[in-house]
Formats: sequence, structure tokens, C-alpha cells
Amino acid sequence: MPAKNWGNRPWTIDFHAAQRPFPPEVDFAVIGGGFTGLGAAAWLKRLARDKSVALLEAGHFGSGASGYTGGVPLAESAAGDLPGLGDVLAGYANILKELRVSADLQLPGAYELGRSKPLMQSPIRWKDSGDLCVVKEVPGGTVNPGKVISGLAVAAARAGVLLFEGATVERCEFGDPLHLYSSMGVLQAKKALFATNAFSLQLTGWSHRAEACFTPAMATEELSDEVLAEIGLGDGKAFYTVDLPYLWGRLLGKQVIFGSGLVHFGDWREMDALDITQGEAAELYVRLEKRIHGLHPKLRDVKFTHCWGGPICITQGWGPIFEHHSESQNVIVLGGFSGHGVAQSVYLGAWAAEALLGKRELPDW
Repeated sequence: MPAKNWGNRPWTIDFHAAQRPFPPEVDFAVIGGGFTGLGAAAWLKRLARDKSVALLEAGHFGSGASGYTGGVPLAESAAGDLPGLGDVLAGYANILKELRVSADLQLPGAYELGRSKPLMQSPIRWKDSGDLCVVKEVPGGTVNPGKVISGLAVAAARAGVLLFEGATVERCEFGDPLHLYSSMGVLQAKKALFATNAFSLQLTGWSHRAEACFTPAMATEELSDEVLAEIGLGDGKAFYTVDLPYLWGRLLGKQVIFGSGLVHFGDWREMDALDITQGEAAELYVRLEKRIHGLHPKLRDVKFTHCWGGPICITQGWGPIFEHHSESQNVIVLGGFSGHGVAQSVYLGAWAAEALLGKRELPDW
């Protein structure tokens, strides 16, 4: 995979797969080494220790959306609540606990911001295309994405999942068994989960159902407790706007992360060549920095320590895609969280693992 220049994230991923022989066949194959794939693979082995599970990641773990996300877990999908979705945040917290993942998970809630109908006691009062204030408080929080990726990978390895990085799956023959053609060899599998999200839209069959975009983020220098309180973030709650222009953010220790904007592509493969220091991406960072400086007097001269960005898979209707592949009932495809995937990816990944084992039905979304 080409080297990416997606910037400098304020967290690290410190797990890499050990070298091992590539197996000719397994019971279950998981394609994609982000939150969804790693969580699903670890959960599969937790439920079926006698089954063989291999996870194939084209780059390194967390090299896609999961490793470059802002780390804001939310309760609902981008399309709102879904029938039978259940308690995402409680389920997410339980899965992390069961897999012994230390993730710096905090769930104090989140603010929905808008430019009309503010709450009378809104702690946030910013200037951003009007008066930007809190209009609603919803369940949500923050997590350290680097620790989640590393922790899920450790859990998968500990459970006995065969982990492979640099294993690009180029195509699949949808027979019985499945034949997955990768850069490391051909793998036969009885069942598979495709958890590639914004990548491999041809493999998942989503070319006309989802768009892979790139979204930027920036982290400020550390701010004092007094400044955080004055700008309305002293309680540690994440935030996102419900109207346009869009803006989201969260605390990371004493730093504030802000994000906004999208780079669109004619083809998802163009993301690998994107350089955030050039072209449209660079212009988005200039505009975002200017917006942040204008939000509040206490942010007028704030400096930034990190600028980065990552993929986001936006679906038609904004809801996640969670179903059997159109070519095979032995393959589940899961992704397209449209910016709400931090908690849902792991939560639904565990659901997918249970479905692969015949323990649970897929939702009808």
C-alpha cells in the first residue's frame, strides 16, 4: 500500500502482527483491521475457540478510518435510532470490558449544537455563521482510538486469531468454500466478514451505495481549566452541529480536537495518494483553523499541535450497511457508519460475529 500523508495523529497504535505462515484454509475470514474487523475477530474466537479465524488487513491495523477517527462514541446512527439497534454505548463498554481493552472510555454525554433554539443554560456560545449554542444533550463520550485499536488487536491475538498485516484482498470467488485472493496467497474460508468500510467498495458491492470521502481534524495546544470552562468545554462533553456548516469536537486531555469538511473523490482509491499539505485538503485546514480562531475570544490565538484526517464512508440514507453480500449468504458486509462508527463498529462487529456463528439474525435496515 502506498505511504500515506494524512498528518500526525495525537495517539499511537503500538501493536503489529507477528510473522506467521499464511494458512491455506480457515473456518472464518475477516477482511479489514479496524474497529469492526478486530472486534469481530476477537469476539468470534471468544465464542468459538475451536474454530480457526484469520484477519487480513491491507495496510497496518488502524490504517483506515478507525485509526484516524476523532474518537467520539455515540448512541445512535447518523440516520438516528434504528429498529432493534439496542443500547450501543452499554454494549460497546461491555465488549471492551470483556475483551480487556483499556480505551480511556468516558461517557459524560455529548452536545448537539445549532444556530437556532438554544438551551437557556447553554454552556457553549460561539460565533460561527451565527450564534452556535447547545440545543440538546445526548448520550455519548470520548475514547482513545489508538488504545482501542491496540487493545482489540491484543485481544484478538490472545484469543488465537491469525493476524496478517500487508495482506491486500484483491478479489473473492464466491463459491463454497470462499476463495479469497490476497497479496499473501489464496485463502479458503467457510464464511467471511468484509469490514473494509471506505475501502474496497468493489469487493463489498457498495460502489453505487456509498461514497468514500476524507475529513480533516486539528488538535489545539493544551488549554487551562479556566479557558476550557470559559469556552464551554469544562465538563468534557464532545459536541457536533445539527445544522450547517458542520463542526464537531472533543477533549483529549487538556487539548481540544475540532473537525469539519470533506474531500470528495471520483474513486475511493484516490485516498491513498492524498497529501493533506496540498490542494483541496490543505485549503480545508486553513479554513478550519480560521473558524476555530473565530469561535471564541479565548481561542483567537490558540496554537495547534496536530493536523490530520481520515476516511469516512457515507451511505445513501446515512445508515450503516449490515447485511449478507449480494453474491453469497456466507459473507457479511458491515460498514458505512457515516461518521458515527466509533462505538457502532465494535458493537455491530460483535453482532456480526454472532451472526456468522448462527447465533443471531442480521437486522432488517
